Amino acid sequence: MKIVVTGATDGIGLATVKRLVKEGHEVLLHGRSTEKLADVADELGDEEIEQYVADLSSISEVRRLAEEIAARHDHLDVLINNAGVYNASEPVTADGLDIRFAVNTLAPYELTKALLPLMDASSRIVNLSSAAQSPVDEQALYGKKKLADGEVYAQSKLALTMWTYEMARRVEPVVVAVNPMSLLGSKMVKKAFGTEGRDINIGADILCRASLSDEFAEASGRYYDNDIGAFGEPHPDARNLDKCQALVQQLEEITARV
Repeated sequence: MKIVVTGATDGIGLATVKRLVKEGHEVLLHGRSTEKLADVADELGDEEIEQYVADLSSISEVRRLAEEIAARHDHLDVLINNAGVYNASEPVTADGLDIRFAVNTLAPYELTKALLPLMDASSRIVNLSSAAQSPVDEQALYGKKKLADGEVYAQSKLALTMWTYEMARRVEPVVVAVNPMSLLGSKMVKKAFGTEGRDINIGADILCRASLSDEFAEASGRYYDNDIGAFGEPHPDARNLDKCQALVQQLEEITARV
């Protein structure tokens, strides 16, 4: 299988990459740092593994990332949209957006759209959601209102889940949203909550299952909640067709102007 993993240099992304490579899959690594990507390649014992550098807080870099992947491949089996941000020293991006919405919501949306021509009904798109979900404030989404870290993070993850549901209605590949489990021991969790967290491999396991197992073969448009170990219900807004369609229209408007 040919699999793209964003945010592949640490946390759940790195743990997932290690497992996929061990199982013999062809993994395309994304990260923000050339040095960190090289370190991962060295750790994997494969200096030739494909590495792509892009800052996902910039929509133009997301588009460039997609172009670079498409220039080298005509088919993808799986896209794992894993990269995410909870807090940052510079919470406003060069595009004037909150970095949580930019990285957690808009970047995976734009990357997925751009890579869809490389995917078919056999492909899968796995979006890393969260148990933290709260209604999206339109003004905050457009970068016109500041929110506390936890609130904007929860909104960005609901927005991700909402576009997952809407996209699943329109495209051939299986598109799923996955809460990998609350408070896994990623760098983001340790920094945000000051806790070591649970075993990061719990998250890697469910992302690999979502990407490859028969369990998810007919799961397009569904939400898997690893806190309960089963498919579950996201925030009610993600089941509201009108709200999901409106959210996607807003994402289109934002990405069209940056």
